[in-house]
Amino acid sequence: MNHVQPPLEFIPPALNPLVLRGTQLLLPFWLEYKTSIANIEAENVEVLVDMYRQFQTGKIRFLMAFRHPSTDDPLSLAYLLWKLVPQVAKQQRVSLNYPIHAHFIYDRGIPLWAGSSVSWLYSNLGGTPIHRGKVDRMGLRSARNLFANAQFPMMASPEGATNGHNEIISPLEPGIAQMGFWCVEDLLKAGRSQEVFMVPIGIQYKYIEAPWQSLEKLLTQLEIDSGLPVGMKDESEAIDKDLSSILHPSSLLYRRLHRLGEHILLLIEDFYTRFYHQTLPKPPELATMDANEALTFRLKALLDVVLQVAEKSFNLQPKGSLIDRCRRLEQAGWDWIYREDIKNLEALSPLERGLADRIAEEASLRMWHMRLVESFVAVTGRYVLEKPTVERFAETTLLLWDMLTRIQGGNPFGRPKLGKQRVKITVGEPLSVSSRWDEYHSSRRKAVADLTHDLQNSLQGLTSWKS
Repeated sequence: MNHVQPPLEFIPPALNPLVLRGTQLLLPFWLEYKTSIANIEAENVEVLVDMYRQFQTGKIRFLMAFRHPSTDDPLSLAYLLWKLVPQVAKQQRVSLNYPIHAHFIYDRGIPLWAGSSVSWLYSNLGGTPIHRGKVDRMGLRSARNLFANAQFPMMASPEGATNGHNEIISPLEPGIAQMGFWCVEDLLKAGRSQEVFMVPIGIQYKYIEAPWQSLEKLLTQLEIDSGLPVGMKDESEAIDKDLSSILHPSSLLYRRLHRLGEHILLLIEDFYTRFYHQTLPKPPELATMDANEALTFRLKALLDVVLQVAEKSFNLQPKGSLIDRCRRLEQAGWDWIYREDIKNLEALSPLERGLADRIAEEASLRMWHMRLVESFVAVTGRYVLEKPTVERFAETTLLLWDMLTRIQGGNPFGRPKLGKQRVKITVGEPLSVSSRWDEYHSSRRKAVADLTHDLQNSLQGLTSWKS
Protein backbone atom coordinates (compact mmCIF):
# COMPACT_ATOMS: atom_id res chain seq x y z
CA MET A 1 0.00 0.00 0.00
CA ASN A 2 1.96 3.01 -1.30
CA HIS A 3 -0.76 5.66 -1.28
CA VAL A 4 -2.88 7.27 1.40
CA GLN A 5 -6.50 6.10 1.46
CA PRO A 6 -9.77 7.51 2.81
CA PRO A 7 -11.01 6.10 6.14
CA LEU A 8 -12.27 2.53 6.14
CA GLU A 9 -16.03 2.59 6.00
CA PHE A 10 -18.28 0.24 7.91
CA ILE A 11 -19.74 -2.43 5.63
CA PRO A 12 -23.31 -3.00 6.86
CA PRO A 13 -24.76 -6.50 6.74
CA ALA A 14 -27.34 -6.67 3.97
CA LEU A 15 -28.54 -10.27 3.74
CA ASN A 16 -29.81 -11.00 0.23
CA PRO A 17 -31.82 -14.24 -0.13
CA LEU A 18 -30.93 -14.53 -3.83
CA VAL A 19 -27.20 -14.22 -3.13
CA LEU A 20 -27.52 -16.73 -0.30
CA ARG A 21 -29.28 -19.22 -2.56
CA GLY A 22 -26.80 -18.73 -5.37
CA THR A 23 -23.87 -19.25 -2.97
CA GLN A 24 -25.47 -22.41 -1.63
CA LEU A 25 -25.72 -23.79 -5.17
CA LEU A 26 -22.12 -22.82 -5.94
CA LEU A 27 -20.60 -24.28 -2.76
CA PRO A 28 -20.20 -27.93 -3.92
CA PHE A 29 -18.41 -26.86 -7.09
CA TRP A 30 -16.15 -24.45 -5.19
CA LEU A 31 -15.22 -27.16 -2.70
CA GLU A 32 -14.39 -29.60 -5.48
CA TYR A 33 -12.43 -27.36 -7.81
CA LYS A 34 -10.99 -24.60 -5.63
CA THR A 35 -9.98 -26.42 -2.44
CA SER A 36 -8.32 -29.64 -1.30
CA ILE A 37 -11.45 -30.69 0.57
CA ALA A 38 -12.83 -34.01 -0.63
CA ASN A 39 -15.16 -34.88 2.24
CA ILE A 40 -16.80 -33.12 5.19
CA GLU A 41 -18.25 -35.08 8.08
CA ALA A 42 -19.64 -33.94 11.41
CA GLU A 43 -20.41 -35.29 14.87
CA ASN A 44 -23.19 -34.23 17.22
CA VAL A 45 -25.05 -32.34 14.49
CA GLU A 46 -28.24 -33.19 16.36
CA VAL A 47 -27.15 -30.61 18.96
CA LEU A 48 -27.31 -27.88 16.31
CA VAL A 49 -30.62 -29.23 15.00
CA ASP A 50 -32.11 -28.82 18.47
CA MET A 51 -30.56 -25.38 18.91
CA TYR A 52 -32.05 -24.20 15.61
CA ARG A 53 -35.42 -25.69 16.57
CA GLN A 54 -35.43 -23.77 19.85
CA PHE A 55 -34.14 -20.61 18.16
CA GLN A 56 -36.88 -20.69 15.55
CA THR A 57 -39.57 -21.16 18.21
CA GLY A 58 -38.28 -18.11 20.09
CA LYS A 59 -36.86 -19.93 23.11
CA ILE A 60 -33.15 -19.18 22.76
CA ARG A 61 -30.49 -17.05 21.09
CA PHE A 62 -27.09 -18.57 20.41
CA LEU A 63 -23.66 -18.01 18.91
CA MET A 64 -21.54 -20.72 17.30
CA ALA A 65 -17.92 -20.25 18.42
CA PHE A 66 -15.71 -22.16 16.01
CA ARG A 67 -12.07 -23.17 15.89
CA HIS A 68 -10.18 -21.42 13.10
CA PRO A 69 -7.22 -23.51 11.87
CA SER A 70 -7.62 -22.79 8.15
CA THR A 71 -8.86 -20.23 5.64
CA ASP A 72 -11.15 -23.01 4.35
CA ASP A 73 -13.14 -22.98 7.61
CA PRO A 74 -15.95 -20.72 6.30
CA LEU A 75 -16.58 -23.19 3.47
CA SER A 76 -16.63 -26.14 5.87
CA LEU A 77 -19.03 -24.34 8.20
CA ALA A 78 -21.28 -23.33 5.30
CA TYR A 79 -21.50 -27.01 4.34
CA LEU A 80 -22.37 -27.87 7.94
CA LEU A 81 -25.26 -25.39 8.07
CA TRP A 82 -26.56 -25.65 4.53
CA LYS A 83 -26.19 -29.40 4.01
CA LEU A 84 -25.57 -31.42 7.18
CA VAL A 85 -27.96 -29.71 9.61
CA PRO A 86 -30.96 -30.03 7.21
CA GLN A 87 -29.93 -33.62 6.49
CA VAL A 88 -29.89 -34.62 10.18
CA ALA A 89 -33.09 -32.64 10.86
CA LYS A 90 -34.82 -34.63 8.14
CA GLN A 91 -33.51 -37.91 9.57
CA GLN A 92 -34.82 -36.96 13.01
CA ARG A 93 -38.09 -35.67 11.57
CA VAL A 94 -37.51 -32.26 13.08
CA SER A 95 -39.29 -29.51 11.18
CA LEU A 96 -37.06 -26.47 10.62
CA ASN A 97 -37.65 -23.28 8.68
CA TYR A 98 -35.26 -22.84 5.78
CA PRO A 99 -32.71 -21.60 4.97
CA ILE A 100 -30.48 -22.75 7.81
CA HIS A 101 -27.97 -19.94 8.02
CA ALA A 102 -26.04 -17.72 10.44
CA HIS A 103 -24.91 -14.13 10.61
CA PHE A 104 -21.17 -14.04 11.11
CA ILE A 105 -18.48 -11.69 12.35
CA TYR A 106 -15.43 -11.22 10.15
CA ASP A 107 -12.26 -9.16 10.31
CA ARG A 108 -12.61 -5.80 8.54
CA GLY A 109 -9.14 -6.37 7.09
CA ILE A 110 -10.21 -9.36 4.99
CA PRO A 111 -11.66 -7.28 2.10
CA LEU A 112 -8.40 -5.31 1.97
CA TRP A 113 -6.47 -8.36 0.73
CA ALA A 114 -9.32 -10.48 -0.62
CA GLY A 115 -10.90 -7.75 -2.74
CA SER A 116 -14.14 -5.84 -3.13
CA SER A 117 -15.97 -8.93 -4.37
CA VAL A 118 -15.48 -10.60 -0.98
CA SER A 119 -16.68 -7.43 0.74
CA TRP A 120 -19.85 -7.53 -1.37
CA LEU A 121 -20.37 -11.26 -0.80
CA TYR A 122 -19.87 -11.15 2.97
CA SER A 123 -22.31 -8.27 3.30
CA ASN A 124 -24.93 -9.99 1.14
CA LEU A 125 -24.55 -13.18 3.18
CA GLY A 126 -25.31 -11.27 6.38
CA GLY A 127 -21.77 -10.89 7.68
CA THR A 128 -20.80 -7.97 9.87
CA PRO A 129 -17.21 -6.66 10.07
CA ILE A 130 -15.18 -5.59 13.07
CA HIS A 131 -11.78 -3.95 13.50
CA ARG A 132 -9.63 -6.29 15.58
CA GLY A 133 -7.16 -3.75 16.95
CA LYS A 134 -9.38 -1.03 18.39
CA VAL A 135 -12.70 -0.40 20.08
CA ASP A 136 -14.89 -0.53 16.98
CA ARG A 137 -18.13 0.89 18.34
CA MET A 138 -20.04 0.69 15.07
CA GLY A 139 -18.91 -2.89 14.44
CA LEU A 140 -19.73 -3.95 18.00
CA ARG A 141 -23.11 -2.25 17.83
CA SER A 142 -23.96 -4.11 14.63
CA ALA A 143 -22.86 -7.50 15.98
CA ARG A 144 -24.69 -6.88 19.26
CA ASN A 145 -27.92 -6.01 17.45
CA LEU A 146 -27.71 -9.09 15.24
CA PHE A 147 -27.08 -11.37 18.22
CA ALA A 148 -30.22 -10.16 20.03
CA ASN A 149 -32.57 -9.47 17.13
CA ALA A 150 -31.60 -11.06 13.80
CA GLN A 151 -33.51 -13.83 12.08
CA PHE A 152 -30.52 -16.18 12.31
CA PRO A 153 -28.09 -17.09 15.10
CA MET A 154 -24.53 -15.78 15.16
CA MET A 155 -21.18 -17.34 14.26
CA ALA A 156 -17.67 -16.14 15.13
CA SER A 157 -14.14 -17.36 15.79
CA PRO A 158 -13.05 -16.44 19.32
CA GLU A 159 -9.42 -16.99 18.26
CA GLY A 160 -9.78 -13.98 15.97
CA ALA A 161 -7.66 -15.41 13.16
CA THR A 162 -6.25 -18.64 11.76
CA ASN A 163 -3.14 -20.05 13.41
CA GLY A 164 -2.40 -22.85 10.94
CA HIS A 165 -2.63 -25.64 13.52
CA ASN A 166 -5.20 -28.41 13.84
CA GLU A 167 -4.30 -29.23 17.43
CA ILE A 168 -3.20 -25.94 19.00
CA ILE A 169 -5.79 -23.36 19.98
CA SER A 170 -4.66 -19.76 20.29
CA PRO A 171 -5.78 -17.84 23.40
CA LEU A 172 -9.38 -16.77 22.91
CA GLU A 173 -10.33 -13.13 22.71
CA PRO A 174 -12.73 -12.16 25.53
CA GLY A 175 -14.92 -10.11 23.20
CA ILE A 176 -17.00 -13.11 22.17
CA ALA A 177 -17.89 -13.94 25.78
CA GLN A 178 -18.67 -10.27 26.41
CA MET A 179 -21.05 -10.30 23.46
CA GLY A 180 -22.91 -13.19 25.06
CA PHE A 181 -23.52 -11.16 28.23
CA TRP A 182 -24.55 -8.13 26.19
CA CYS A 183 -27.15 -10.29 24.47
CA VAL A 184 -28.53 -11.40 27.85
CA GLU A 185 -28.64 -7.77 28.95
CA ASP A 186 -30.43 -6.64 25.78
CA LEU A 187 -33.02 -9.39 26.08
CA LEU A 188 -33.74 -8.56 29.74
CA LYS A 189 -34.12 -4.87 28.93
CA ALA A 190 -36.61 -5.78 26.19
CA GLY A 191 -38.57 -8.02 28.56
CA ARG A 192 -37.72 -11.14 26.56
CA SER A 193 -37.16 -14.51 28.21
CA GLN A 194 -34.89 -16.29 25.71
CA GLU A 195 -31.86 -18.06 27.14
CA VAL A 196 -28.47 -17.28 25.54
CA PHE A 197 -25.95 -19.98 24.64
CA MET A 198 -22.48 -20.38 23.16
CA VAL A 199 -22.01 -23.51 21.04
CA PRO A 200 -18.34 -24.57 20.61
CA ILE A 201 -17.48 -26.09 17.23
CA GLY A 202 -14.23 -27.88 16.48
CA ILE A 203 -12.80 -28.17 12.96
CA GLN A 204 -9.93 -30.44 11.90
CA TYR A 205 -8.38 -31.38 8.57
CA LYS A 206 -6.81 -34.75 7.79
CA TYR A 207 -5.16 -35.96 4.59
CA ILE A 208 -6.96 -38.84 2.92
CA GLU A 209 -3.61 -40.23 1.78
CA ALA A 210 -0.46 -39.14 3.58
CA PRO A 211 1.24 -36.72 1.12
CA TRP A 212 4.81 -37.51 2.17
CA GLN A 213 6.10 -37.19 -1.38
CA SER A 214 4.46 -33.77 -1.91
CA LEU A 215 5.75 -32.68 1.47
CA GLU A 216 9.28 -33.79 0.58
CA LYS A 217 9.10 -31.78 -2.67
CA LEU A 218 7.93 -28.69 -0.81
CA LEU A 219 10.69 -29.10 1.76
CA THR A 220 13.23 -29.43 -1.05
CA GLN A 221 11.99 -26.18 -2.60
CA LEU A 222 12.23 -24.39 0.76
CA GLU A 223 15.78 -25.66 1.21
CA ILE A 224 16.71 -24.31 -2.23
CA ASP A 225 15.01 -20.96 -1.56
CA SER A 226 16.79 -20.57 1.77
CA GLY A 227 20.23 -21.51 0.42
CA LEU A 228 20.57 -24.92 2.03
CA PRO A 229 21.88 -28.03 0.28
CA VAL A 230 19.00 -30.37 -0.50
CA GLY A 231 18.57 -33.32 1.84
CA MET A 232 20.94 -34.73 4.44
CA LYS A 233 24.19 -36.54 3.75
CA ASP A 234 23.10 -39.85 5.25
CA GLU A 235 19.46 -39.67 4.22
CA SER A 236 17.84 -42.16 1.91
CA GLU A 237 16.89 -40.49 -1.36
CA ALA A 238 13.58 -42.31 -1.68
CA ILE A 239 10.43 -41.87 0.31
CA ASP A 240 8.33 -44.54 -1.36
CA LYS A 241 10.92 -47.24 -1.99
CA ASP A 242 12.01 -50.27 0.05
CA LEU A 243 13.13 -48.33 3.12
CA SER A 244 9.65 -46.87 3.60
CA SER A 245 8.46 -50.15 5.10
CA ILE A 246 11.27 -50.04 7.67
CA LEU A 247 11.90 -46.35 8.24
CA HIS A 248 8.85 -44.10 8.51
CA PRO A 249 8.98 -41.06 6.18
CA SER A 250 8.66 -38.73 9.16
CA SER A 251 12.01 -39.85 10.51
CA LEU A 252 13.59 -39.04 7.15
CA LEU A 253 12.08 -35.57 7.01
CA TYR A 254 12.24 -34.45 10.62
CA ARG A 255 15.96 -33.68 10.61
CA ARG A 256 15.56 -31.71 7.39
CA LEU A 257 12.62 -29.75 8.78
CA HIS A 258 14.51 -29.01 12.00
CA ARG A 259 17.62 -27.99 10.07
CA LEU A 260 15.56 -25.71 7.83
CA GLY A 261 13.94 -24.06 10.85
CA GLU A 262 17.33 -23.55 12.48
CA HIS A 263 18.76 -22.05 9.29
CA ILE A 264 15.88 -19.63 8.72
CA LEU A 265 15.96 -18.63 12.38
CA LEU A 266 19.69 -17.93 12.20
CA LEU A 267 19.34 -15.79 9.06
CA ILE A 268 16.50 -13.71 10.49
CA GLU A 269 18.28 -13.31 13.83
CA ASP A 270 21.27 -11.95 11.93
CA PHE A 271 19.00 -9.72 9.84
CA TYR A 272 17.46 -8.00 12.86
CA THR A 273 20.73 -7.87 14.78
CA ARG A 274 22.69 -6.41 11.90
CA PHE A 275 20.24 -4.06 10.23
CA TYR A 276 17.90 -3.12 13.09
CA HIS A 277 20.57 -3.13 15.81
CA GLN A 278 18.61 -5.49 18.05
CA THR A 279 20.07 -7.61 20.85
CA LEU A 280 18.58 -11.07 21.24
CA PRO A 281 18.50 -12.44 24.80
CA LYS A 282 20.27 -15.70 25.58
CA PRO A 283 19.68 -17.47 28.90
CA PRO A 284 22.73 -18.83 30.77
CA GLU A 285 21.38 -22.37 30.44
CA LEU A 286 21.00 -22.21 26.63
CA ALA A 287 24.03 -24.47 26.18
CA THR A 288 22.44 -27.17 28.34
CA MET A 289 19.04 -27.10 26.59
CA ASP A 290 18.17 -29.77 24.08
CA ALA A 291 17.88 -28.66 20.46
CA ASN A 292 14.10 -28.24 20.52
CA GLU A 293 14.03 -26.29 23.79
CA ALA A 294 16.72 -23.97 22.45
CA LEU A 295 14.80 -23.52 19.19
CA THR A 296 11.62 -22.67 21.11
CA PHE A 297 13.40 -20.08 23.26
CA ARG A 298 15.15 -18.48 20.31
CA LEU A 299 11.94 -18.32 18.28
CA LYS A 300 10.00 -16.60 21.08
CA ALA A 301 12.84 -14.15 21.65
CA LEU A 302 13.01 -13.36 17.93
CA LEU A 303 9.27 -12.81 17.57
CA ASP A 304 9.37 -10.39 20.49
CA VAL A 305 12.25 -8.46 18.93
CA VAL A 306 10.57 -8.31 15.50
CA LEU A 307 7.45 -6.82 17.05
CA GLN A 308 9.53 -4.33 19.02
CA VAL A 309 11.04 -3.05 15.76
CA ALA A 310 7.54 -2.30 14.42
CA GLU A 311 6.27 -0.99 17.76
CA LYS A 312 9.10 1.56 18.00
CA SER A 313 8.16 2.81 14.54
CA PHE A 314 4.59 3.47 15.68
CA ASN A 315 5.57 4.59 19.20
CA LEU A 316 3.69 1.69 20.81
CA GLN A 317 4.55 -0.03 24.07
CA PRO A 318 4.91 -3.85 23.95
CA LYS A 319 1.93 -4.87 26.08
CA GLY A 320 0.03 -8.16 26.16
CA SER A 321 0.45 -11.36 24.19
CA LEU A 322 2.00 -11.62 20.76
CA ILE A 323 -1.51 -11.71 19.30
CA ASP A 324 -2.54 -8.56 21.19
CA ARG A 325 0.57 -6.77 19.97
CA CYS A 326 -0.05 -7.83 16.37
CA ARG A 327 -3.60 -6.47 16.53
CA ARG A 328 -2.46 -3.09 17.87
CA LEU A 329 0.26 -2.83 15.24
CA GLU A 330 -2.20 -3.64 12.48
CA GLN A 331 -4.52 -0.90 13.67
CA ALA A 332 -1.66 1.58 14.02
CA GLY A 333 -0.66 0.86 10.42
CA TRP A 334 -4.21 1.29 9.19
CA ASP A 335 -4.46 4.61 11.03
CA TRP A 336 -1.51 5.87 8.95
CA ILE A 337 -2.87 4.51 5.68
CA TYR A 338 -6.63 5.04 6.03
CA ARG A 339 -6.55 8.58 7.35
CA GLU A 340 -9.54 9.58 9.45
CA ASP A 341 -7.91 12.96 10.15
CA ILE A 342 -8.06 13.94 6.47
CA LYS A 343 -11.62 14.82 5.52
CA ASN A 344 -11.01 15.27 1.81
CA LEU A 345 -8.00 13.75 0.06
CA GLU A 346 -8.76 15.65 -3.13
CA ALA A 347 -8.37 18.96 -1.31
CA LEU A 348 -4.75 18.22 -0.38
CA SER A 349 -2.00 20.08 -2.21
CA PRO A 350 0.42 17.93 -4.22
CA LEU A 351 3.01 18.37 -1.47
CA GLU A 352 0.59 17.37 1.28
CA ARG A 353 -0.58 14.40 -0.78
CA GLY A 354 3.02 13.32 -1.36
CA LEU A 355 3.80 13.45 2.37
CA ALA A 356 0.64 11.50 3.18
CA ASP A 357 1.64 8.88 0.58
CA ARG A 358 5.09 8.55 2.17
CA ILE A 359 3.51 7.93 5.58
CA ALA A 360 1.19 5.30 4.08
CA GLU A 361 4.11 3.62 2.34
CA GLU A 362 6.17 3.56 5.54
CA ALA A 363 3.24 2.16 7.52
CA SER A 364 2.85 -0.65 5.02
CA LEU A 365 6.55 -1.49 5.25
CA ARG A 366 6.52 -1.41 9.04
CA MET A 367 3.49 -3.67 9.19
CA TRP A 368 5.53 -6.22 7.22
CA HIS A 369 7.44 -7.04 10.42
CA MET A 370 4.16 -7.78 12.18
CA ARG A 371 3.00 -10.02 9.33
CA LEU A 372 6.10 -12.19 9.78
CA VAL A 373 5.16 -12.76 13.41
CA GLU A 374 1.43 -13.21 12.81
CA SER A 375 1.74 -16.69 11.31
CA PHE A 376 4.06 -17.93 14.05
CA VAL A 377 2.20 -16.97 17.23
CA ALA A 378 1.26 -20.61 17.92
CA VAL A 379 4.46 -22.28 16.70
CA THR A 380 6.49 -24.29 19.21
CA GLY A 381 9.72 -26.21 18.80
CA ARG A 382 8.15 -29.51 19.87
CA TYR A 383 4.87 -29.69 17.95
CA VAL A 384 6.10 -32.14 15.31
CA LEU A 385 8.43 -34.05 17.63
CA GLU A 386 5.66 -34.77 20.14
CA LYS A 387 3.40 -36.28 17.47
CA PRO A 388 5.07 -36.71 14.06
CA THR A 389 1.92 -37.05 11.98
CA VAL A 390 1.86 -35.92 8.37
CA GLU A 391 -0.64 -33.21 9.37
CA ARG A 392 1.75 -31.68 11.89
CA PHE A 393 4.62 -31.90 9.40
CA ALA A 394 2.48 -30.20 6.76
CA GLU A 395 1.22 -27.45 9.08
CA THR A 396 4.74 -26.52 10.18
CA THR A 397 6.23 -26.73 6.69
CA LEU A 398 3.44 -24.58 5.24
CA LEU A 399 4.01 -21.95 7.93
CA LEU A 400 7.66 -21.84 6.90
CA TRP A 401 6.49 -21.50 3.30
CA ASP A 402 4.30 -18.55 4.39
CA MET A 403 7.29 -16.84 5.98
CA LEU A 404 9.63 -17.34 3.04
CA THR A 405 6.93 -16.21 0.63
CA ARG A 406 6.34 -13.00 2.58
CA ILE A 407 10.06 -12.27 2.77
CA GLN A 408 10.38 -12.79 -0.98
CA GLY A 409 7.45 -10.46 -1.65
CA GLY A 410 5.07 -13.18 -2.83
CA ASN A 411 1.42 -13.83 -2.02
CA PRO A 412 1.10 -16.05 1.09
CA PHE A 413 -2.55 -16.73 0.32
CA GLY A 414 -1.63 -18.93 -2.65
CA ARG A 415 -0.49 -21.83 -0.51
CA PRO A 416 0.52 -25.05 -2.27
CA LYS A 417 -1.95 -27.95 -2.02
CA LEU A 418 -0.28 -31.09 -0.72
CA GLY A 419 -3.15 -33.52 -1.11
CA LYS A 420 -6.88 -34.13 -0.71
CA GLN A 421 -8.28 -33.71 2.78
CA ARG A 422 -11.32 -34.71 4.73
CA VAL A 423 -12.79 -32.36 7.31
CA LYS A 424 -14.08 -33.37 10.71
CA ILE A 425 -16.47 -30.93 12.42
CA THR A 426 -17.47 -31.64 16.01
CA VAL A 427 -20.29 -29.79 17.72
CA GLY A 428 -19.68 -29.42 21.44
CA GLU A 429 -22.08 -29.08 24.33
CA PRO A 430 -23.72 -25.64 24.50
CA LEU A 431 -22.57 -23.31 27.29
CA SER A 432 -25.33 -21.29 28.92
CA VAL A 433 -24.51 -17.60 29.20
CA SER A 434 -27.79 -16.70 30.90
CA SER A 435 -27.04 -18.97 33.87
CA ARG A 436 -23.91 -16.86 34.53
CA TRP A 437 -25.80 -13.55 34.66
CA ASP A 438 -25.66 -13.23 38.45
CA GLU A 439 -21.90 -13.81 38.38
CA TYR A 440 -21.63 -11.16 35.66
CA HIS A 441 -23.49 -8.70 37.88
CA SER A 442 -21.08 -9.38 40.74
CA SER A 443 -17.90 -9.16 38.66
CA ARG A 444 -18.07 -8.52 34.94
CA ARG A 445 -14.38 -9.14 34.36
CA LYS A 446 -14.41 -12.45 36.23
CA ALA A 447 -17.58 -13.67 34.51
CA VAL A 448 -16.18 -12.86 31.05
CA ALA A 449 -12.85 -14.50 31.94
CA ASP A 450 -14.59 -17.63 33.29
CA LEU A 451 -16.79 -18.02 30.22
CA THR A 452 -13.78 -17.48 27.93
CA HIS A 453 -11.83 -20.10 29.91
CA ASP A 454 -14.67 -22.63 29.70
CA LEU A 455 -15.07 -21.99 25.99
CA GLN A 456 -11.32 -22.48 25.48
CA ASN A 457 -11.45 -25.81 27.34
CA SER A 458 -14.47 -26.93 25.33
CA LEU A 459 -12.75 -26.15 22.04
CA GLN A 460 -9.55 -27.83 23.20
CA GLY A 461 -11.56 -30.96 23.95
CA LEU A 462 -12.76 -31.01 20.32
CA THR A 463 -9.26 -31.23 18.81
CA SER A 464 -8.79 -35.01 19.06
CA TRP A 465 -9.59 -36.71 15.78
CA LYS A 466 -11.57 -39.85 16.48
CA SER A 467 -11.57 -42.06 13.40
